[in-house]
Amino acid sequence: MELGWTEKYGKELVEFYRRTIRIRSYSDEEGDVARMVVEQMKALDFDEAYIDPAGNAVGRVGSGARVIHFDSHMDNVRVNDPEDWTADPFGAEILDGMVYGRGSVDMKGGLCASVYAAALAKKMGLLEGKTVYVTGSVCEEYCDGVCLEHFYRDSGVKPDICIICEPSDNLITLGHTGKVQARIKTHGVSAHGSAPEKGINAVYEMAEIITRVEELNKKLQATPGGGTIVLSDISCVSASLNAVPSECEIYLDRRLRLGESVEQVKGELDALIAGKRATWEPGTLRHTSWTGAELVYEPAHEPWKIAEDAPLTLKCNEAYEAVFGHGPEKYDFWDFGTNAVVPVSMGVATIGFGPGEYKLAHMTNERCDPKKVEDACRFYVQLIALL
Repeated sequence: MELGWTEKYGKELVEFYRRTIRIRSYSDEEGDVARMVVEQMKALDFDEAYIDPAGNAVGRVGSGARVIHFDSHMDNVRVNDPEDWTADPFGAEILDGMVYGRGSVDMKGGLCASVYAAALAKKMGLLEGKTVYVTGSVCEEYCDGVCLEHFYRDSGVKPDICIICEPSDNLITLGHTGKVQARIKTHGVSAHGSAPEKGINAVYEMAEIITRVEELNKKLQATPGGGTIVLSDISCVSASLNAVPSECEIYLDRRLRLGESVEQVKGELDALIAGKRATWEPGTLRHTSWTGAELVYEPAHEPWKIAEDAPLTLKCNEAYEAVFGHGPEKYDFWDFGTNAVVPVSMGVATIGFGPGEYKLAHMTNERCDPKKVEDACRFYVQLIALL
């Protein structure tokens, strides 16, 4: 038993975790779970707990100069195949020792573990000189990090350390891939369908660009350390179904590995449209949070990785050994984006750690071992004590 941890506390944590799964919280619909999280923070004697203007659930314990921030997103992807699940996707049933449900991996386990860890750190007197913030953030599935831009701006908080509680199967995770999303538009000339020679078909203009995208992806994947590019959406504008399309648009998702850069991708986009009646622009996305806040996402992020010998990494190693009885045998590196893009861009020391196998996220029969949620909480408490 380390730092006040008890079996009873673990059971209470798991029950809270299951309760959050039973509340559906699709992106932009997180209000009910946000209210539950804030209510639980208050019940656990947080010094402050509230919902901010963007709809994030925010809790604070301590008032010291060193600011530690644990972030987890509350939103989940939709369930479009409930009939294919072994258990109710919002039932949080335990089958063969695993909690089933949407959000069980991505990522209500990390959220609940961090809430209970902050509460226990306060109870055990581990907060001298420290302030710990815990956020349940909104709309991460569509807008990586925008929720934290709002939180930091509205609260005036700039943390010294940020722990992203995304699922890592309780492995210390040192970074993740970068991302650039962009739109390419081809520009044609409308004409009647009976006289196509009088127009320029924007879809035909796009056809060669699409071939170039496919060839670029093959080249990237054949290059050691190369990323990926995928065409994820396509549409066209036409005066009618009897007319030559005047515009065609594709949406591209480019993932960057370490060593690649946003500037490199801009050059790739220029090459994709070279010689064509085409332009490209950033793939800006807009959402409205459940509170009505406008979320504007500019998807252009460098890949990042914290050093293995960075002070935060070394403290995580100590916390890991205290909980699991040995140092980490390996580290992980996420192949997806997270809210980390914002604290990293601010120069905040950032690292990842959370319960659940991320390969089970977004899937039919998403499920997590509740013991991993308890262990993540124990790790967070130890880390708070060491920081």
